[in-house]
Amino acid sequence: MPSETHPILFFDGVCGLCNKSVDFVLMRDKRDRFRFAPLQGETAASMLGSDDVENLNTLILKTESGLYRRTSAVVRILWYLGGFWALLGALLWIIPLPLRNLGYRGVSACRYSLFGKKESCRIPTPSERERFLD
Repeated sequence: MPSETHPILFFDGVCGLCNKSVDFVLMRDKRDRFRFAPLQGETAASMLGSDDVENLNTLILKTESGLYRRTSAVVRILWYLGGFWALLGALLWIIPLPLRNLGYRGVSACRYSLFGKKESCRIPTPSERERFLD
């Protein structure tokens, strides 16, 4: 079971955009805070409700303070990354939630056609393996 001190980013393991988002966070998470789990995996099944697991178009962040979905998750991820990214997260936070999520839903509706869909979930490299949960 993952440590409660690490935020867990749940993502659609076969979505090209979601995998690029994971790569983005991995490259910028210099403190190795984040853990990653596909929504299709055992960790998601054991830690999230069935509505979240079945809704593959929603990025979910689990922290000590709760679950965050869609743009609320994105904002918090940026805050965790710090520096310029935290500033960008603060600017995004200013946009009213319904507007932010409208944009999020628009992108998520066409993400497979724009960014592709993989045959299986992302396979972490050996150096990334300890940060990925099943």
